Amino acid sequence: MRYVREILLIAGVSTALMLVACLERRVPVDLPLLAAFSIGVCLPLPARRALPLTVAVASAVIALLGMAFLPNWPGMLVAMGAFCAAVYHRPRNPLLVLAIATCWSVGTLLVAGGPVQVFTATDLVVMAIAPVATGYALRLHRERAGQALRLQRAESDRLLAEERAWLTRNVHDSVGHHLTAIRLQATATRRALDGASPAADRALGTISELSRTALGEVRNLLRELREEPAATQPGLADLDRLADRLSSQERKVSLHRTGIAAGLPPAVDRTAYRVVQEALTNAARHSGAAEVVVRLRQDERSLHIEVTDDGPPTAAEAEGQGIRGMRERVHLLCGTLSVGPARPNGWRVAAELPVGRAVR
Repeated sequence: MRYVREILLIAGVSTALMLVACLERRVPVDLPLLAAFSIGVCLPLPARRALPLTVAVASAVIALLGMAFLPNWPGMLVAMGAFCAAVYHRPRNPLLVLAIATCWSVGTLLVAGGPVQVFTATDLVVMAIAPVATGYALRLHRERAGQALRLQRAESDRLLAEERAWLTRNVHDSVGHHLTAIRLQATATRRALDGASPAADRALGTISELSRTALGEVRNLLRELREEPAATQPGLADLDRLADRLSSQERKVSLHRTGIAAGLPPAVDRTAYRVVQEALTNAARHSGAAEVVVRLRQDERSLHIEVTDDGPPTAAEAEGQGIRGMRERVHLLCGTLSVGPARPNGWRVAAELPVGRAVR
């Protein structure tokens, strides 16, 4: 694409030079010579970023030669633009560019046939000082804009760091403490019962395991908020273990995968796990749900998630904090989420996450 733009630049500028010469009704007899100089003065332009001063000198020399063979040929405009680009892309020694442009301006006047006495300050300003000053001003504007952007980003990073530190302290002091207490109480109660009630023992074991997992995820989140390398966060590969934990004699959780690739973007992988996790947690609270089905299907553009259960359709009519959290996660990835009753009965959570546009 870049090469196409450069070719169009050369073609457009050279064509404009020939058209200007024709409109002035001073077309030279040798039209091929006009085309050769018009194209030649534009040929160095694609290298203006890598070799700015070299391109300016080359265009100036070709423009000078062209004016020697083609009187009143407007190729000097291309050389002036090349000097402007040289100062813009060359951060050092703008005075060197100005000196070369001044020498070229004097040479152009001599080649054009005018006496040196006619060379006024206006000619020097228009042909040498103005292009150099314009390029220098544009470069200063670019540098100042970049500096302002860097300062803005630094301020945003500082505010974000303060917010992360505040959030880390609050999560550590409140959520971490309560999760630890829940796990300790569940473990102590389980030991006290000593297998007297198998159902209670299983429930307490599940509570202890879930609180341990949640505590580990909170610690991983705190590491990430402190900008330290975070441990591996749960993804779609952990769904089997999640389904096993939430399955029981009264409730069966089954997983069905179609076309799931191993190279999903991390944000999509984590969000998909959180959506399924929240949907299964809500389904576990439905006393009448005997079966929960999780379906994952990936195509070229999106990952489709569907979690359905056969519980009462009125079991989760109110949108709580969990559903709002799912919706926010999905919307951050420009995805869609629908939550509502399923037909003929039960509850359905469906999400679509774009794979290509996700933030990694």
